[in-house]
Amino acid sequence: MGVAKAVRRAIIAAALVMASPFITSPLWAGDPVIEDPAAIDPEFPPAVRELRIDSNGATMYGHIYLADGAGPHPTVVLLHGFPGFEKNLDIAQAIRRSGWNVLFFHYRGAWGSQGVFSFTNGIEDVAAALAFLRDPENAGLRVDASRIALIGHSMGGFMALQGGAADSGVKCIAGIAAANLGDRALIAEASPEALEGFKAYSDTLGMLNGFSGDSAIAELAAAGASFDLRQLAPRLAGKSIFLIGGERDQAVDISVYESLVQAYKTTLGIDLAELRLDADHSFSWHRIRLSGELAGWLNQSCR
Repeated sequence: MGVAKAVRRAIIAAALVMASPFITSPLWAGDPVIEDPAAIDPEFPPAVRELRIDSNGATMYGHIYLADGAGPHPTVVLLHGFPGFEKNLDIAQAIRRSGWNVLFFHYRGAWGSQGVFSFTNGIEDVAAALAFLRDPENAGLRVDASRIALIGHSMGGFMALQGGAADSGVKCIAGIAAANLGDRALIAEASPEALEGFKAYSDTLGMLNGFSGDSAIAELAAAGASFDLRQLAPRLAGKSIFLIGGERDQAVDISVYESLVQAYKTTLGIDLAELRLDADHSFSWHRIRLSGELAGWLNQSCR
């Protein structure tokens, strides 16, 4: 066994042991990132359930990975970026193997979900997903409604931080290359070329219903500082935040990560973890590392 693998296994196993008073399924001392479980609960095995989630009268489509055991289990809401080609479901599977349920869905107007896509609607959609998980009618999903975490990539990181700041029941939030849409508005003002590039790209996204470059720019301008993730810092006090940045990220510059780290590090009451990797926007050559870090953080800080 390699040293790195042994260290990672020890960290995750120790985190699980420390959390054991709250775990209702048998502990598994393997490495959930790269190993399947040796045995499963025959009555409550890991499973996938297709879901339809209502958000302001529109149906959002998604699914939930159910963890092994009767539960109830802590649960992650995994939020995709803009427009959502990278879904990070490899991370979802690793997190599920470490004892968490994972809910994944498409925002209103995205990838076949009903309604119109917008950034503001996406924030509301996160609230709808949280309400869905807490609904007693969905008890069959084996969710511990008191322990729900938000993890988002890129625009999903923006959604996670916005949604978590608005919900006192969410205590853990991770932003993977989190996009600061408030900061993007300032950049667009300073760079006409960036603005035109964003507008042109937005006009190609046929999987986002009702969305266009013009509507996106208008929404960013109208939202202004309310979309600036740095301004959320006081509302994130009392929560555990994990920020991950990529030094070769060409979609969300590493300076965005740095500015969020600085804002949250200087805010009293935020339990901040930070990780900076030599990575592109999708962390293409760090998938195992990314999964392990997130699973370890969840089990150490969020149980």
